[in-house]
Amino acid sequence: MSILIGYFLLIIGIGVWSRKRADSRDGFFVAHRNGTTFLITGSLLATIIGGSATVGLAGLGFERGLTGAWWLLVGSLGLLVLGALARRIRGFSLYTLPELVERQYDRRAGLATSILIIIAWTGVVAGQIVAAGRVLSVLASGSAVFWMLIFTAILVVYAALGGQYSVVRTDAIQAVILLVGILVALAFILPLVGGLGGLKASLPPDYFSFPLSSGFGWKALLSLLLLVGATYVVGPDMYTRIFCAREGRTAQRSVLVTSLLVFLFAFVIALIGMSARVLAPDISPEQAFPQMIGEALPSGVGIVVLVALVAALMSSADTCLLSQSVILTEDILKRFRPIDERRTLLLARFSIVVLGLVAAGLAITLKGVISALLFAYTVFTCGLVAPVVAGFYKERLGVTTHGALAALIGGGGLGLLGKIPGLDIPLKEDLGLVGFAVSVFLLFGVSLLTRKLERQKGVL
Repeated sequence: MSILIGYFLLIIGIGVWSRKRADSRDGFFVAHRNGTTFLITGSLLATIIGGSATVGLAGLGFERGLTGAWWLLVGSLGLLVLGALARRIRGFSLYTLPELVERQYDRRAGLATSILIIIAWTGVVAGQIVAAGRVLSVLASGSAVFWMLIFTAILVVYAALGGQYSVVRTDAIQAVILLVGILVALAFILPLVGGLGGLKASLPPDYFSFPLSSGFGWKALLSLLLLVGATYVVGPDMYTRIFCAREGRTAQRSVLVTSLLVFLFAFVIALIGMSARVLAPDISPEQAFPQMIGEALPSGVGIVVLVALVAALMSSADTCLLSQSVILTEDILKRFRPIDERRTLLLARFSIVVLGLVAAGLAITLKGVISALLFAYTVFTCGLVAPVVAGFYKERLGVTTHGALAALIGGGGLGLLGKIPGLDIPLKEDLGLVGFAVSVFLLFGVSLLTRKLERQKGVL
């Protein structure tokens, strides 16, 4: 408990120390754009290997075996695509993804993107809060909900004080500790189940089926590729890190190295979840990772790894919360009333507080890491991925602003309908795939119609 309290005090102290250094738009929003390959790679890893890749992925490994690794493997594939675009993205020297969409299309598309991201990324922050509650309830006494609220309070204070300047500089160290800790955890846990041979003898054969299994078919894989993997290609948290890089080559190297490490750790974390199924079959799936760390490792080592996991969760949540607040401030509120830099930073900090509280409310409502993240990824992917990727090749593909707006609103709206709790509508479980297909159809269909109308006006 003393290590945990010390960590929380350290985080707040770093935020206070960074406040003066982040007292400008460049410092608070993009860490002065001087991130090295080590810093950007570490920050990407700390952002990605947070709640979904530890608590959530280990839970999937606990439930269905090696196919659970696909939760991160699709992210690794998405990062490969992003790596091909990273130099071009960094070359824009912008602050946010909606600014990029505005460059590709117009202000209306940028505004629609901003609203969609703020709605969707509330679910991502909620996922980190849920995961933190589960980890902290193992690490210390108290209910998961109690620790969700404590975690939210600290991440809001930390993000509001230091912005991206403090987050980028602490992420790399947190990522190294966490990755080493995960490898050490597997080294301690596998012998307890008799190694890979013992694990195979103790679990049903279906747990070792890959790439598909009886409980995970082509449809489920396609859903993950489109709804989760695509968010790594067009994710505001990914783009924020690219905008923080020193230059284009640094951004590209960082993304590609991250892709490789994410691929490797997907299987490591899945194996930890599968081992938990043997050693503690009665726990809930999303308790698998913290339970194994707490029980299988020597007490001092286990506590350090769990605190590092909390640190990674803090990094993931802060990055997403900062992205939301910057987008809300720069791309929505300042459209209606231009303000100076000092007031911009004050407004961004206030936005962090409000958005953090909303995410905490969603976390308490959904109570599951994967469910919270799927809420976000489905809404985001259905509306935004097709227009943004097509926007890089706008002239070649012939897409128009009207097509992008139709895709954003139509696809994103369908994705949101499918994830509203308690709403009973036809094909609700498949609305993610349907929403993505509708988004693509609207993008190219409305673009084609728009071009025809423009040609007819030109003839007249």
